[in-house]
Formats: sequence, structure tokens, C-alpha cells
Amino acid sequence: MTALAVRNLSKSFGGLRVTTAVNLTVEPGERRLIIGPNGAGKTTLFNLITGELTPDSGSVAFFGQDVTRMPSRRRTHLGMARTYQIITLFAHDTIERNVTLALLGLSPLRWNPWLALDRQDHLTAAGRQALKRVGLDHIAARPLAQTSYGERRRVEIAMALAQNPKVLLLDEPFAGLSIDERQDVRKLLQAIPREVTIVMIEHDMDTALDLADRITLLHFGEVIVEGTRAEVVADPRTREVYLGE
Repeated sequence: MTALAVRNLSKSFGGLRVTTAVNLTVEPGERRLIIGPNGAGKTTLFNLITGELTPDSGSVAFFGQDVTRMPSRRRTHLGMARTYQIITLFAHDTIERNVTLALLGLSPLRWNPWLALDRQDHLTAAGRQALKRVGLDHIAARPLAQTSYGERRRVEIAMALAQNPKVLLLDEPFAGLSIDERQDVRKLLQAIPREVTIVMIEHDMDTALDLADRITLLHFGEVIVEGTRAEVVADPRTREVYLGE
């Protein structure tokens, strides 16, 4: 059974076709890298997979279950988690509270308007464990506004990992990071066990290629090359897209 199966997925905004009959099959435990120039439709594809957008046609299956018309919140409960290209966190809350709020979103406690979040020890403990996985447990009480950009990236990954996902979708996790920060995030991603399938969009090719088992190249909303690193790098269509050759 595949972890993720996208079949003939298409989406248009008015007269602009953003994805065209995209097919994507990701096996359990796989590390899939999705590449392509700006405007290729990569983030739109993620939004279709996670349910933040509804496709015009095609289907999305998650471990054999058709989730094409399923709300995004239900996909999260099935084990689908993601990060975003633009970080969207609560800057005035602590690191720990940001992660705890992510956990609350999966708990029935979220419906309790009188909930005292600080008293939910099981959520706090799970949040701390997630922060430990990304090496930030020692600054858990620090306000997010007092952290570096790289630390915020790791907080976002911690929030996703805290949900115990089966599939983790990462939208440019290395964007805006320094060389040292990129190495930290790279080590973090390498340490994620193969029980978690990873699909990643990334422009930092030097860092991301080493993480990928297979690579999919999108261009103008279509898959034009797919294969191993060696196959994709050697394909003349890849050079044409990136170098205009």
C-alpha cells in the first residue's frame, strides 16, 4: 500500500492552470523531493494534498483511503502533517506554548472554551518531547519573538512531529537559513525515523538532494521528470528548466 497516491490532479484559478494531471506515488518511509522553478505549482500541489484547496479533477489517496473531498482537519487526524513556506507562528507566546497549541488541535479538549492549557500536563510533556527531538527543549520557555529564524523553522517542524504524522510534508524547510542553520535542520530531518514518510519542496538543491530517495520535477504545473537523483540530474529536461539549455 502506498503512503500517498495522487492521480491526474488538476487545479485552475480562473483561466490559469496551476497543476495539470499530476501523478505522484510515494511509498511508506520514502523521502521524496519535489523541485521546480518559482510558479511551477509545488505549493499548490501541497495544498491540494492536504485539503486546503479542492481539485478541479483527480484524486488523492492516503494509505489507500480516498481523501480527495475530505476536510484538511480530518486528514491531520489520519496522520498527515505539514509545514509552510512562510512561517505562521504565535510570536508573543513561548516556544512550548506554540507546540502545545498544535497538540491541542488534535485533542477533543479543543472544544472546551474554559480549558486551562497550562494545566494539561500530558500536552505539555508531549510538546517538550517534540522540542527535544529538534534540540530546542532547553529554550522551551523562551518567547518565540526572541528566537532566530532557524529556531523558528525547527519549532514549526516540532509542531508537525508532535502530531505523530505518518506523512510529513515540508514546504521549503531550508528557506532563509544560514549555512549552519541548514546543517542543523538537515541533521534533524535525517534523524526522523523511516516510519514517517517525508515529502519535501526545496530550492536549496545541494542540501536537499542528499536527503531524497526519489525526485519529482514540476514545471508549469506538470510533472516532466521523475526518478532517482542521478536520473533527474542527468535528464536534459532538468537542465533545460534550470539552465535554459
